[in-house]
Amino acid sequence: MEPKNSPDLMPSWIPATGHALRHAGIHFDAVRIIGVLGEQVAYEVMQFTDFRAGPIIRSRIGDRSMYFLLPPGSARAHRWPVGAEALVREGAAFVGVPAVHGLTYPLDWRSLPSAQVPFVDAELLFELLRKVVDDEFRAVR
Repeated sequence: MEPKNSPDLMPSWIPATGHALRHAGIHFDAVRIIGVLGEQVAYEVMQFTDFRAGPIIRSRIGDRSMYFLLPPGSARAHRWPVGAEALVREGAAFVGVPAVHGLTYPLDWRSLPSAQVPFVDAELLFELLRKVVDDEFRAVR
């Protein structure tokens, strides 16, 4: 009997329990967006993709950031606005990755990767981030 392949299998870089640090640029690039801006962008990406956004990690400590996980090598294609930081392979850029189940505080998943959507679309993230930043800028003026 052959084992069945589940479309819901999680990538090998997601730990089975707790959370683990992963070096950015190996399995994924990441874009870190801080605070309320990160929450708003995550909401926009989720809405636009009908809640199939790809992997978004939420950190609930410090600045309460969102980490949008992109295909490796894709974050450099853009000049990310203030409030967003590309985490790529150079340097000591690490991202905390929580397990899918169990106690993972202070990290959790805002959106999980799937076989169909293994990463957040970098172009979409960039465009929606710019839209949110532009809208906030207009509101302040």
